[in-house]
Amino acid sequence: MEKKVALITGAYKGLGLEIARQLGQQGIIVLLGARSIEKAEVAAAELREEKIEARGVELDVTDSTHISSATEWIESEYGRLDILVNNAGIYLDHLGNTLDVMRSSFEVNVFGPQALSEALLPLLKASPAGRIVNQSSILGSLGTLLSDEMLGSASAPAYTTSKAALNAWTVQLSIRLKTTNVKVNACHPGWVKTDMGGDGAPMEISEGAETAVWLATLPADGPTGGFFHKEEALPW
Repeated sequence: MEKKVALITGAYKGLGLEIARQLGQQGIIVLLGARSIEKAEVAAAELREEKIEARGVELDVTDSTHISSATEWIESEYGRLDILVNNAGIYLDHLGNTLDVMRSSFEVNVFGPQALSEALLPLLKASPAGRIVNQSSILGSLGTLLSDEMLGSASAPAYTTSKAALNAWTVQLSIRLKTTNVKVNACHPGWVKTDMGGDGAPMEISEGAETAVWLATLPADGPTGGFFHKEEALPW
């Protein structure tokens, strides 16, 4: 099979769907993960209308059964996975500064990507050029938390802490995989007009998807273990 295969989580709308669209426009087979198979299939059908090879996958990243089923299906259908974009994430700080909010944020934003990536690592290693992209945020950058630049001073302890943890895990995984063909990077999409970003955000969804798409298609001499926006490294 010559075509690359990409799995994007949280892909039934917003940034996830647009990342899938832009990868599909490059001739990559895109698998759209969503907690509801119905939503995943609707999104995949939308891309197929655009002549993109797309399929829906039921995938709640906090559900071990979903992860196992998706992994087994991808192995059966394709035998490998070339790209994993851990895009699914939540922002719950508007619900209050509570332990439950912190735990739920980590379940989706950190433990979910970790569990899914670990399950899919054998398939990613089977690719000639495996790529893992972790959708992070500048709000997870410790270097900007005390600055107003790019909203770094926003008070969102659960979200910022979970994204900082995701960044740290990205580096650790890249170290572990440095002798393999798998590259691992984190990205900040920017302040984008999504459900999370709101209508007042300055960036369109199509632009916000560009960093993840770039990292998903890095050449052999591309970076690993980094944190990027628009091909520029960000402070940790």
